[in-house]
Amino acid sequence: MSTTIDIMSLYPKDMNIYGDSGNVLTIRRRLELYGYEPVIHQYNQGDDWPEHVDMILGGGGQDTGQKKIIDDFYMRADLLRRLASDGVPMLMICGLYQLFGEYFETVDGTRLDGIGVIGAYTVGQDVRMIGNLVEHSEQFGDVLGYENHSGQTFLRDGVQPLGKVDAEGCGNNGQDHTEGARVNNVIGTYMHGSLLPKNPAISDFLITTAVTRRYGSFEKTHQTSEQAAEIARLDEVAANARKTAAMRPR
Repeated sequence: MSTTIDIMSLYPKDMNIYGDSGNVLTIRRRLELYGYEPVIHQYNQGDDWPEHVDMILGGGGQDTGQKKIIDDFYMRADLLRRLASDGVPMLMICGLYQLFGEYFETVDGTRLDGIGVIGAYTVGQDVRMIGNLVEHSEQFGDVLGYENHSGQTFLRDGVQPLGKVDAEGCGNNGQDHTEGARVNNVIGTYMHGSLLPKNPAISDFLITTAVTRRYGSFEKTHQTSEQAAEIARLDEVAANARKTAAMRPR
C-alpha cells in the first residue's frame, strides 16, 4: 500500500517570514521518520493546484505580501473553504491566519476581505505586539513561539482560541488573553519560530489527522527502529529548546 502524504506549502514566495518554512521541513521529516512518504507541493500565485492535498501549511508575511497574493487567494477561496470543511488539517501563521478570517483592515484603512474559514476579524494598530510568547492550550499543553504583528485579531463568539496567554499586551489582540484559533482541523496562530520544531504535539496532530483521513488510521508499520530512535531524539531536542525558550525575556 502506498504511504504518500501530500503537503501543500501555501504561497511560500510571499508568505514566509521568521522561519515559517521550517514548519514544512518539520512535517516532512517527521512523516519520513514515521515511515510515510511526504510529497511537498509549493503553491504560489498562478500555479496549478495539485490533484491531492492532505495538509496545508501557510506562513506569515508583510501587508505587501498579503496584497500580492490576495487576488489569487480569492480565486482559491471556495476550494480552501471546502477543504477546511472536509477536515483537511491546516496550520496558518500570522498573515494567512488573518486572511483565513473575515477581514483584515490595515492601519492605513485598507480592507482586505478574508475567506471566512475562521470566525475572526483583524484591525491594524500603530503599536506592534512583538516578543517571545508562551500560551497554554488544552490540547497541546504549553505552546512556545515568537509573535510580531500589529494587527489585533478578535474571535467571534463560540470560536475556540488555540490557547490563552497570561500577560497583557500580547496574543491575538493584547486585551482578552486569547491567542490563535481552532476551527475544525484548522489552526491559526501568530506564533512564528518556526513553530513546529519546538512544538511536536502540534506537528503530530497535523500528521495523524492527515494520515487518518487518507488511510483510515495512523500506523507505524513501516517505521524502522532507527527512525523511532530519531523521533525520540528530536523530541528530546525540542523539550530542551522549549525549556530555554520559556525562560527567555519577551
